Amino acid sequence: MICSTLLAVVTFGCQTSARTESKPNFILILTDDLGWTSLSALMDDRLPDSRSDYHETPVLEKMAREGMRFTRGYAPDPICTPSRRSIQFGQTSIRQGEESFVSSYKHKEKRPTSIAEVLKAIQPTYITAHFGKWDLRAGITPEDLGYDESDGDTGNSHGDFSQDREEKWLKKYLIENPKQMDSLTSRSIRFIRQRGEDKRPFYLQLSHYATHVNFETRPGTFEKFEAKDKGLKHDHPAWAGMIHDLDASIGQLLDELEKSGLKDNTYIVFMADNGAVEFIPPVSNRLDHPETFDRPMRNAPLRGGKWTLYEGGIRVPFLVLGPGVQGGVQTDVPVAGWDLLPTFCDLAGGKTESLRDGGSFARILKNGGEGEVTRMENAFYFHRFNNSYPHSAIIEGDYKLIHFWKTGKSELYNLKADPGEKTDLADKEKDVTTRLELALFGYIRRHNPELTQKYL
Repeated sequence: MICSTLLAVVTFGCQTSARTESKPNFILILTDDLGWTSLSALMDDRLPDSRSDYHETPVLEKMAREGMRFTRGYAPDPICTPSRRSIQFGQTSIRQGEESFVSSYKHKEKRPTSIAEVLKAIQPTYITAHFGKWDLRAGITPEDLGYDESDGDTGNSHGDFSQDREEKWLKKYLIENPKQMDSLTSRSIRFIRQRGEDKRPFYLQLSHYATHVNFETRPGTFEKFEAKDKGLKHDHPAWAGMIHDLDASIGQLLDELEKSGLKDNTYIVFMADNGAVEFIPPVSNRLDHPETFDRPMRNAPLRGGKWTLYEGGIRVPFLVLGPGVQGGVQTDVPVAGWDLLPTFCDLAGGKTESLRDGGSFARILKNGGEGEVTRMENAFYFHRFNNSYPHSAIIEGDYKLIHFWKTGKSELYNLKADPGEKTDLADKEKDVTTRLELALFGYIRRHNPELTQKYL
C-alpha cells in the first residue's frame, strides 16, 4: 500500500498564490487510443511519415499551425485507466500502483489533490467540468475530485452504440452521434456559453470515447473514406471516418470558444491517453520487432502500440494553444501527462513546489518551445501492469531502457537516432544499460512496494 504520509504531503503540491489578476481558462481534450501518427498534421517536421497516409484531420492541423507541437509528448501509460489516474493527480502510474490504488486514493484524506481541486485552491471562483470517459475504476467520481459538473463514473461502454464484444474488431456502425461525440460537444458548448455569461474562470476536461473501438462513424463520412485510396499504414475507412468526425466536433467546440470571446484567455491541450493499437485487429505478438511484420505498424515510424511501452504505446499527439504560445512551433522538450497538473497550477498563478512527479512546462510554452522542465526526477518512468508480459521503462535524455520482468532482459535505444526502436544497444553500451537499470529499479523500490515485492 502506498504510504499515506507521502500522499498527505503531496496533497499540498500547488499552493495558493497572492496574485489576483484574471485567471486563465483551461480545456483538456483527451482522446482514446490515438496514435502519434494518426493525424494528418506532421508530429515532427523532420519525419515525413510522422503523419497519417490516409486520415484527414483539418481542425487538428489548424491547431498544430496555431499552437505548439511537442514531438515527445507522452501518455502516462500504454492503457487508459492508469493514464487517466495519472493525469488527475500529476503522478506516475508506478507511484499510484494498480491494486493498491483503490484503497489508497478512494478516501479524500489519503489522496493528493486533483486538477480541479488545485485550481479551486488557487482561485475559488474556478468552475470545473468533466464530460465523457472517466474510467478511474476506483469508485471515485468526478464530483469526488472537485468537478462541479460531469457525466459521472463512466467507462468505455458509455460511448458504444453496441455492447457486442465478440466482433468488436470486425464490425462497423454507421450512425449519427458516433461515440457520443456530438452529445459531449453539446454539453461542453453549453458549459462554455455559461462561462461567457458569468465570467468565471473554468477548467473543462472533454474526454472523448473515440477513437476506442467500437468503430463508429457517420454514413457519409464512411463513404468518403471507403472511396479514398488506402494508405500503407492506415487503411480502415470506419476508423478514418471516426477520427474525421471527432476532428469536426473539436472544430465546433473551438468555434464556440471564439464566439464566446474566451479564446484569448484559454489554454487548450490536446492529447491521447495512450497510443493506437498496432494493427486492426490487434496481434498477439505485439512485442516483436517491426521487421517481423509484412506491413507497417499503425504508429510507424514508431514501434508498437497500445498495451506496450515501446514509443507507439506511449508517445502521442500533444498540442497546446493559448495566451503567449507562439503558433507553428515544434519543440523536442519531453513532456508527459503527469506534467499537466503542475503546468495548469503554474499558469493559474499557483506555486508548484511539490512531491508530485510532474513539472510545469509553462516556461516552454512562453519561450517558443525552449527551456527545461524541473521535476523531482529528471527521468520518465513507466510500468505496464500485466501478468502476461510485465515490463517497465525509463527515459532519460535520448536514451530509453525497457526491462522485461519475465525474461530479465533489458533493451536499450537511442530515441534521437532511432525513434523506431529498431536497434537494441543493450550489449553495445553496457554502462548505460546498467546505469538506467539501477535508476529504474531504484525508482520502483522507492515508490511501489507491490512491484518491489513481486519483481525485486
